[in-house]
Amino acid sequence: MAQEKIVQTAGRDQLGEFAPKFAELNDDVLFGEVWSRTDRLGLRDRSLVTVTSLISQGITDNSLVFHLQSARKNGISRTEIAEIITHIAFYAGWPKAWAAFNLAKGVWAEDTPGEDARAAFQREMIFPIGEPNTAYAQYFIGQSYLAPISREQVSVSNVTFEPRCRNNWHIHRASSGGGQMLVGVAGRGWYQEEGKPAVEILPGTVIHIPAGVKHWHGAAADSWFAHLAFEIPGENTANEWLEPVTDEAYDQLSK
Repeated sequence: MAQEKIVQTAGRDQLGEFAPKFAELNDDVLFGEVWSRTDRLGLRDRSLVTVTSLISQGITDNSLVFHLQSARKNGISRTEIAEIITHIAFYAGWPKAWAAFNLAKGVWAEDTPGEDARAAFQREMIFPIGEPNTAYAQYFIGQSYLAPISREQVSVSNVTFEPRCRNNWHIHRASSGGGQMLVGVAGRGWYQEEGKPAVEILPGTVIHIPAGVKHWHGAAADSWFAHLAFEIPGENTANEWLEPVTDEAYDQLSK
């Protein structure tokens, strides 16, 4: 996966006129170079190191708030930050931990145990989970997420399903070509064609779906699941969405 480039403008926004060199070092060197070396140390680990350093020094101003927000964005869950600060307390001091907790509670205020599960699943794969798949929510049972990976040459998306989430039966229509290919990325899921037994999808499993085949796919009952979806080029392509996969039919898969 391509190295992520961190873009920061806070230095120039706040100190560009007063201290232009400091602003340049902050935006272009600290973030543009050091933070962007994700091929050497990932953003999640850099956030953990930075938050620990700031709390240990007793720094609980806006800079800590910013880095706590970044840590949440970079995949550190509410449960994990609570454990991280608790651990820091024994080495850096109890009052510093109390001050950090007061800020962390605000940053992770809206998170739930489900968010923790989402963050944990994100760490299992290199592709992003993306945003809630609201555009196609009417064709899914349960919560799914969509992350566009490429829109050049071939359209590729990472689709993530919470446990038990699955899409409706559907058909990829095309007058020629068309269809879809799925590649398992993380977790465990199912693929089923009409009239055939369901097939388990694991990381690395490849599923070829010709145009005109009625099918569905989604997560196993006890696992998050993600797959890459490759849209095969064709003429007059369209998706025909059909009936949902019933709970009765779905529950038979685990028996």
